[in-house]
Amino acid sequence: MSYLWAFIIGGLFCAVGQVLIDFTKLTPARILVSYVVAGVVLGAFGIYRKLIDFAGCGASVPLTGFGNLMAEGVEKEIDKRGFLGIFTGGLTAGAAGISAAMLFAFIFALCFRSSPKK
Repeated sequence: MSYLWAFIIGGLFCAVGQVLIDFTKLTPARILVSYVVAGVVLGAFGIYRKLIDFAGCGASVPLTGFGNLMAEGVEKEIDKRGFLGIFTGGLTAGAAGISAAMLFAFIFALCFRSSPKK
């Protein structure tokens, strides 16, 4: 049953993004930033943690989950280091995902060449 809820919740996030792309003048970059900020805001009110507990990876994998992860990291680092935690918390919490993205981007850049569109 947890797989079903993960699929439904993750699919709803994707469907909302697609509707925003199709029916608004928002650029994909603005939609992506909006998703990250929505994750931070929902996490600040304690809503996103409940959604992750309910839907698992269906809620933690999308960009809203990344925003929530960074916000939780900042909160933990502020408790541990004080004011400095504002600057280090998000990167500390998201370090594995950011490093993986950079590593895979580098590997694919070595394997493939881009060509200009004609």
